[in-house]
Amino acid sequence: MNSKVLMILRIVFALALLFFGANKLFHFMDPPAPPAEAMGYWAALTTAKTMTLVAIVEVAAGLSLLLNKYAALMMVILMSVSVNAVLYHITMDSASIAMALVLIALNIVMLYNYKDKYKDMLKG
Repeated sequence: MNSKVLMILRIVFALALLFFGANKLFHFMDPPAPPAEAMGYWAALTTAKTMTLVAIVEVAAGLSLLLNKYAALMMVILMSVSVNAVLYHITMDSASIAMALVLIALNIVMLYNYKDKYKDMLKG
């Protein structure tokens, strides 16, 4: 893929991660209400401070992408958030799965972009 396109995707992804991560920390914009059957799930995540951890990971990943420092590492860590977001939307809130699919798609593009950095890690 063209390096300018990847740079633009990296910056857009970074800004989105920073925005949504900061929103989870500072609550400046109300997220859409989850379905009734998912309320227990969200209550458990909030009570256990898991969403705070997700917010910190998103902000750290956004900053690392924006500064292009440790971005390869952060994309591996962020993949757990991306996969869980897709799984949540598949099982509990399929009506609003679009943003989760965009998140995982951008995460995969960034992982592919940094594929050379993973060669040592993946040696057998």
